[in-house]
Amino acid sequence: MNRKRISLFAVLGFVLIISVYFAVTYNRLVKEKAAIQLAYSELQNVYQRRLDLIPGLVNIVKGAAAFEQSLLEEIAAARSRAASAASGGYAQTEAAQGNMVQSVNRLLLIVEAYPDLKASKSFLYLQSQLEGTERRIKFSRKDLNAAVNQYNTTVRQFPSSLVASLFDFKPEEGFRADKGAENAPVIEFKKSTP
Repeated sequence: MNRKRISLFAVLGFVLIISVYFAVTYNRLVKEKAAIQLAYSELQNVYQRRLDLIPGLVNIVKGAAAFEQSLLEEIAAARSRAASAASGGYAQTEAAQGNMVQSVNRLLLIVEAYPDLKASKSFLYLQSQLEGTERRIKFSRKDLNAAVNQYNTTVRQFPSSLVASLFDFKPEEGFRADKGAENAPVIEFKKSTP
């Protein structure tokens, strides 16, 4: 009778240990998945900050550089597309944000060519804010990728992969640069006629 009792306790102990492991691992996966969602939300927040800064930047530059009206309209249109893409998926949001960044970069090149525009205190302040926002975006993307990496490691490691597959936790995809982003852009300074 003693052996049956010991065997029963051993089996119950083993089942209890496995159950606790499954519960702890499940909770860890949920926490790591939530960290990814938080990091993505923060990235969206920083994108919104960028969108909020652009109208002020465009209005200041409009006053000082009326001759570049088409570029400013392009930036405003890119901002509008980026704002509407925020409700879309991750890839759609990234593409729209990329188009807006290209337009803003062209504007910054024009500023380099026109010293009066560059000297505007308001423009310098907004340019500084925009640069700070781009830095925040960089770090938000880094945080997102770190959260994705942590989660994906847990999902793929044994024995937590057993719990992940049992509860349908799948690997996530983090931020990836656009194809060709490893190549430095060619910048040419050409002064256009007003």
